[in-house]
Amino acid sequence: MRHTITLIPGDGVGPEIAQVVKNCVSALGVDIDWDIQQAGASVMEKEKTPLPDRVLDSIAKNKVALKGPVETPVGKGFRSVNVQLRKNLDLFANLRPCKYYEGARSRITDPSGIDLVIVRENTEDLYAGIEFMESCGGDNPLLTFIREKAGVELTCDTGISIKPISISGSERIATFAFEYARKYGRKKVTGIDKANIMKLSDGLFMKAAEDVSKKYPDIIYEHKLVDNMCMQLVQFPEKYDVLVLPNLYGDIISDLAAGLIGGLGVAPGANMGNEYAVFEATHGSAPDIAGQDKANPVGMLLSAVLMLSHINEADAAHQLERAVADVVREGASVTGDLKSKNDLRPPVGTREMGEAIVKKIIAS
Repeated sequence: MRHTITLIPGDGVGPEIAQVVKNCVSALGVDIDWDIQQAGASVMEKEKTPLPDRVLDSIAKNKVALKGPVETPVGKGFRSVNVQLRKNLDLFANLRPCKYYEGARSRITDPSGIDLVIVRENTEDLYAGIEFMESCGGDNPLLTFIREKAGVELTCDTGISIKPISISGSERIATFAFEYARKYGRKKVTGIDKANIMKLSDGLFMKAAEDVSKKYPDIIYEHKLVDNMCMQLVQFPEKYDVLVLPNLYGDIISDLAAGLIGGLGVAPGANMGNEYAVFEATHGSAPDIAGQDKANPVGMLLSAVLMLSHINEADAAHQLERAVADVVREGASVTGDLKSKNDLRPPVGTREMGEAIVKKIIAS
């Protein structure tokens, strides 16, 4: 089957790792037409925005995109490209698999059993950006409202952020998590929040997840408080499968879990909705090493694995993941950040690592 997919190479090291992905996918024999769209800091001067409408139009047409790391200009008054993509395309689910591949650096004594998936709600919670900064020296209607309705007295120099969590949004992300678990043969979903303290927001999320879980009797469901979950992931990460969380906790736990398996360089990601899906490297654009052939392409390659599964190219997805895993495990043809401290062989560049993965694909 022929596929047309939007490719956003990104900034910094993005174009280098995007080329590796293109080479590897080509070796797989998957018939893809790449609709290449530039975005981020690289188009700012010419197009006056890091996310031109043509990029959104391309994704809306093709339904699927693969994105390298994109830099949002600092201090320019522009919203994050990732935030804009999520908002404009209603990408309500952030998917972050965290699986350990032998050979990757980890501080965990035995990371071999880590294979979990974090499903983060993408549109609500404190990241909705509803904030106020009160000032002193006059009437403060917001502070008056809080005092009268909640019985809480805040000083006039208090910043306030509102945390919206809805039943519909919570049910939607919980359903996504259970459907994902069922589709990919996962056995357990863990709902995570802080419902013992935030009873009307996190408590709502907790109840919505529990209600949804009753529709999936074939999948085990459990509930954890987020602080306890952080400890559990450090001590017993192998016990967890699919985690579903509100936006803020999901962001934090995603990076914590990535640290268990070797860092963001080996952590793929996706932002998904009912109509569109954007698969992306989760690390930054690393401008300090851009163009130096030093960037680790694994994160974007594993994001391509997710993309291939999504477009029903399961065999190609397995083949690519296996090739990446083999190269990382063998350790001879990996970039410097993947080198074991005890391995005296010199690291290779981005291109050479990509070539090693292509050879594995061809040989399989």
